Amino acid sequence: MTSESTTPTKKKKNGSPMAEPKKSSLELSDPDLIRVITGENGTNLKVMERKLDIRVSQNREGLFFEGQDTEVDLAMDLVEQLIPLVRKGEFFGPSDIDRAISALASDRRNRIEDLFREQVKIAGRTHSIIPKTFRQRDYVEAIKNDDITFGIGPAGTGKTYLAMAMATAALLSKEFKRIVLCRPAVEAGEKLGFLPGDMAEKVNPYLRPLYDALYDMVDYDKAHEMVEKGLIEVAPLAFMRGRTLSNAFVILDEAQNTTVGQMKMLLTRLGRGSKCVVTGDITQIDLPGGVSSGLSQALRILEGINGISTIYFTEVDVIRHPLVSKIVKAYQEHDEKGAPR
Repeated sequence: MTSESTTPTKKKKNGSPMAEPKKSSLELSDPDLIRVITGENGTNLKVMERKLDIRVSQNREGLFFEGQDTEVDLAMDLVEQLIPLVRKGEFFGPSDIDRAISALASDRRNRIEDLFREQVKIAGRTHSIIPKTFRQRDYVEAIKNDDITFGIGPAGTGKTYLAMAMATAALLSKEFKRIVLCRPAVEAGEKLGFLPGDMAEKVNPYLRPLYDALYDMVDYDKAHEMVEKGLIEVAPLAFMRGRTLSNAFVILDEAQNTTVGQMKMLLTRLGRGSKCVVTGDITQIDLPGGVSSGLSQALRILEGINGISTIYFTEVDVIRHPLVSKIVKAYQEHDEKGAPR
């Protein structure tokens, strides 16, 4: 139950009207519900206050909001959307509240529950992996529905992590026979022969982000067993030529550092029953001067082809430390102004 009141309008010194803060309340009697909504030591409420420039307080009867009309309405809408999700067992921390507010602020038609429609369930894992933003949800849907998906955007947006989650879930449910991990080793110039160890050990430093994601999906021993049995294959991009990848879930990470020939070669390796996810950040190309990015060209050439989808992430989708999204945005604005590096 909600209630609202607005104090009579005051006037500024020059005589023009000054909007009075809106005061609204939301009745919440379930202590467990209130505890999750407000967060530990009220951290979720503090995020609402900071993001929306409002005041939020609580007592035994529920929550009270005070601020400008639009911001108070958004905060109440957010809490009302969270209530049924919390009752279903979902948990929300400060970072979740921050992203939910951003999602509603960008479009009030957004529904927070829609984020929970796409859940990646991995056999043996207690909790499902849930997209944190609406673009992440679209990304998961695209990977499910299309055979080739491009995930483009800055670091920290979940491109690699969600791709690995989808691949692991599909492998354990026997939708595919293996996972193939690829990443261009630009720093070594693709000349890996001089490095010690077998092929997996040679390229391990370049595939570490994919391994890190894998270890978060299944325990270390299980992951190691899957690699030993060939269920997860390390396939250096430079050595993919001539192969046909059938019944495989292929992930090409850091694809902005592929050459035009490498990108074409990988995409044409796909055989029957295979799926491919290509991730990259076209603002972070490390190729030598004069060498075109295969990812940039592929995005232009393959646009509009049925069965191929592209999801573009922005700083809004960054799910690392809150400062990371601000750093990404600052660099984007710097580059757009054409300022010298």
